[in-house]
Amino acid sequence: MKGGDLELGELLAAAEAAPPGESVEVVAHDLQKRLGAEAVSFLFVDLVGQRLVRLAATGDTAADPGEPIDLQGSVYDSVLQSQRQNVEPDGQGGRRVITPVTNRGDCIGVLEVSLQSADDTVLRQVRHAAHALAYIIVTDRRFTDLYHQGRRTTETSLAAEIQHQLLPSASCCEADQFTLAAGLVPADDIGGDTYDYTLDRDTLHLSITDAMGHDTNSALLASLLVGALRRARRSGCDALKQARHAHEALLSHSRGLATGQLLCVDLATGLCELVNAGHPRPLLLRDNAVEEVRLAVNLPFGVAAPTTYRLQKLLLRPGDRLVLLTDGMQERGAAAVDLASVIHDTRALHPREAVRTLTAAVLDACHGNLKDDATVLILDWHSNRSRPAGPSPDPAAMMAYS
Repeated sequence: MKGGDLELGELLAAAEAAPPGESVEVVAHDLQKRLGAEAVSFLFVDLVGQRLVRLAATGDTAADPGEPIDLQGSVYDSVLQSQRQNVEPDGQGGRRVITPVTNRGDCIGVLEVSLQSADDTVLRQVRHAAHALAYIIVTDRRFTDLYHQGRRTTETSLAAEIQHQLLPSASCCEADQFTLAAGLVPADDIGGDTYDYTLDRDTLHLSITDAMGHDTNSALLASLLVGALRRARRSGCDALKQARHAHEALLSHSRGLATGQLLCVDLATGLCELVNAGHPRPLLLRDNAVEEVRLAVNLPFGVAAPTTYRLQKLLLRPGDRLVLLTDGMQERGAAAVDLASVIHDTRALHPREAVRTLTAAVLDACHGNLKDDATVLILDWHSNRSRPAGPSPDPAAMMAYS
């Protein structure tokens, strides 16, 4: 039935019945049946976030997969940045509809559909289909390498493969209290950077780490470090105990040293508890000014010396933007980038786009050849807007910013 309402239950049932690599085919069939769609394809963002790869529905000769598409300056880039549907002539008397495919703020890609006509009802149905496709892909990519393979627009080294597997499956997350986004631009010779986050009922956990060394050795060290941190975190440890577990793991296995910053943010109050293990200090955008957060710096993880990690506190305020980074964002050629100015100039952008701007600036300054991984994580704090405000933490207890 053309223009008919999308039956979500029917679509999800069809997706579950199909092989996990046929998510696009399931949605394409639904759009063809309901809206008379002539061509349907999904374009997903590559590992570096610079290009798109087209995955056309099987048998869809109108949508040729072709070569990867440069994202910057394209209509797809505009759709992903604005998170708005785009409608334009397809050159054959119909309409080309490009819709963001996004899950909790994580831009997975875009859905491109060719239609003979596209009124408001049809466009709404395409948006619903794109929303459903996001959930279907998030589920199906657990069971197939199709999406992992497609995102590799260049050859991936063993070290890079290990490094990417250590990162969260989504580089962006939106919730009532916060929005966060992260990006990692690997060096030519992998430098051991990672970032991580997870959300439980009461706390947002964040980490950014830099395993010393390069290539496979640094990737293996990063694997040990991230594994120790996740094990401690999933056992209910706070940031201080996570740091101790990571330190002991590196000492026990004599793998080397790593810097890191661990944060636990109370979702009800914005009180952030931090441990800084030899890592560059965060930058805080507050009241239109960017300043370095004055944290004490402890020794890196794995230093064979008496080490006591210090739990420090930062009270986040609504409107704050906290920027965590690794030294690859500041070293060598990257030092030419005025990070504070870029952070200030991108203050109105979604963290996802601010991350892209920051990493692109560093990559440009290094002429595309990084000597060390460059990683950034941005946290926008909104406060808990859906609940009545509770008692505020005592400002006197704040050891960093207040």
